Amino acid sequence: MAENKKYDCIVIGAGHAGCEAAYALSKLGKKTLLLSLSLEALAFMACNPNIGGTSKGHLVYEIDALGGIMGFVADEATIQTRMLNLSNGPAVHSLRAQVDKNLYHRLMKLEMERTSNIELQEGEAVELLIEKIPQKEESKICGKIVGVKTDMGAIYEAKTVILATGVYLQAKIITGENVRCTGPSGFKRSEGLTKNLLDLGLDIRRFKTGTPMRVLKSSVDIDKMVPQYGDLDMPNFSMLTENEVRNDAVCYLTHTNLDTHKLIIDNLDRAPMYNGEICGTGARYCPSIEDKVMRFKDKQRHQIFVEPEGADTDEMYVQGLSTSLPYDVQEKMLKTVKGLENAKITRYGYAIEYDCINPLELYPSLELKKYEGLFAAGQINGTSGYEEAAAQGLIAGLNASRKIDGLDPYIATRSTSYIGVLIDDLVTKGTNEPYRMMTSRAEHRMALRQDNADFRLLEKGRELGLVDDRRYEIFQERKKEVKEIFKALKKRYKIAEVQEVFTKAEVSLPKNSISGEEILKRSQLNYSHLLAINPDFNKYSLKNLKYVEIEIKYEGYLEKQTQAIKESARLEELKLDLDIDYMKVDNLRIEARQKLNKVKPLTLAQASRISGVTPADITVLMVYFRKRQAEKNSK
Repeated sequence: MAENKKYDCIVIGAGHAGCEAAYALSKLGKKTLLLSLSLEALAFMACNPNIGGTSKGHLVYEIDALGGIMGFVADEATIQTRMLNLSNGPAVHSLRAQVDKNLYHRLMKLEMERTSNIELQEGEAVELLIEKIPQKEESKICGKIVGVKTDMGAIYEAKTVILATGVYLQAKIITGENVRCTGPSGFKRSEGLTKNLLDLGLDIRRFKTGTPMRVLKSSVDIDKMVPQYGDLDMPNFSMLTENEVRNDAVCYLTHTNLDTHKLIIDNLDRAPMYNGEICGTGARYCPSIEDKVMRFKDKQRHQIFVEPEGADTDEMYVQGLSTSLPYDVQEKMLKTVKGLENAKITRYGYAIEYDCINPLELYPSLELKKYEGLFAAGQINGTSGYEEAAAQGLIAGLNASRKIDGLDPYIATRSTSYIGVLIDDLVTKGTNEPYRMMTSRAEHRMALRQDNADFRLLEKGRELGLVDDRRYEIFQERKKEVKEIFKALKKRYKIAEVQEVFTKAEVSLPKNSISGEEILKRSQLNYSHLLAINPDFNKYSLKNLKYVEIEIKYEGYLEKQTQAIKESARLEELKLDLDIDYMKVDNLRIEARQKLNKVKPLTLAQASRISGVTPADITVLMVYFRKRQAEKNSK
């Protein structure tokens, strides 16, 4: 028998969550084994070839501010950038990058190979090794993680383990009548781990997602479609990216029509979603085309974006036509769409079913309640999307390291980040379908913009040991320049100096002199008008000028959100002990007792967000909390 290898942490799965977790652990000096079913699947973009988008761009910026890797690799692999939601307020502006999927995989793999403390290995984990520990009557802990066993019989010892298995647990690919027991894009699936998780008493669900067909660009009639170019002067995701990212790829817009919809309806008896072949719960906000046609019967067309998969391939991704219909129906479907009449399919669309855990099994640290030292991140927690996975991976990696060091976990809060909203939603409310991050989920979204992610989180990342010197220096330089801009905006201008700009913008002239700050407060004027009035502002970065403008224009809204955040922070500070048996708390309703015992909230604020817990229950808990604190203080 070979001698067992020992690690600080084993990360099972090398997708977007696994890579971010391993990267965080490595930066904190922890010896980490990153175990992947296939190294060719490492950070593989099995679905859409883009990073960011509505609310997801916020997550990427926050990952970068906390010292993560996704934003930097995305910048290196970008072939087109666009800013979404520009017609709305700055709170929802979201950067979206079309990336070269093969290059993204290669670059992330190279990062994992070259990063110290990470040992990359191909292999399948089939059993989590658990050591029983003395159990207190009120405790839910069933044991402590001590290692992992692979399908080859190898045993690896570890102080912590992170489950980041993505969509690979008992994965099943479905295209019409054709069903294959495999992972996405033909990669090997995980065969034995689900049974082990069930044996450990975890609540396992079955979810479903899907992907559209890919076609050859040479077979697409792009002249019949509307070209979608990248936006100019777009920022990067990562502050570490020094060069301007590539932005020359073109996407194309077309639509389905009534002929497309009739074909789908006529073949519903062959659609796995409707004939009983698929049993997993699908994503509400990323539906298949057959689901869209049936749910929105009044719509005569649906958007389709034809996007390049990369710079070194002729394959294009047909966004908007995700489907599990049989291959022959997919062929006929394309022929009804303008510009795709002669498109040659290289890969057919499919649905994929997979196993995941109930996220109510987790603490906000992403550690499982039943097993000490065992964490979970990514789609195994019921989420969808690369960005949601990476965000969880970073937090799981950070907290696995802190667990090893005997430190309290870092809890991302709703008031400080989208990452906090994401995790709090999962562990407090749970999810019965693949969870997708959206700006509407964040109650403090005006304060949680993507342009201020570093101001919100980078100092915390530095304190936690994730932000290196280079990233910190860049941030200090930004803070210095922003301070200079605010100071420069105090300068006042005579009416003659602003008259030409104000007249062209059709803005009424001030009665007296006006400061740069007062100029930016006017809704019709922005930083570009300021540059025209005073060219000296050209020495500042566009990124910082836009940031300062938003801070000034929305000062009133931001002050209100600051007060709301302070109020919510008050409840966050009221910590609830994990050993409380809520069935014994007088005056709580039965439903509240059951829900509180299941979730085991860490704070009174988290308790208030549990479905089924009312404001009256929180009042009861407040009284109970104060009584318990008084008893502790009297001892």
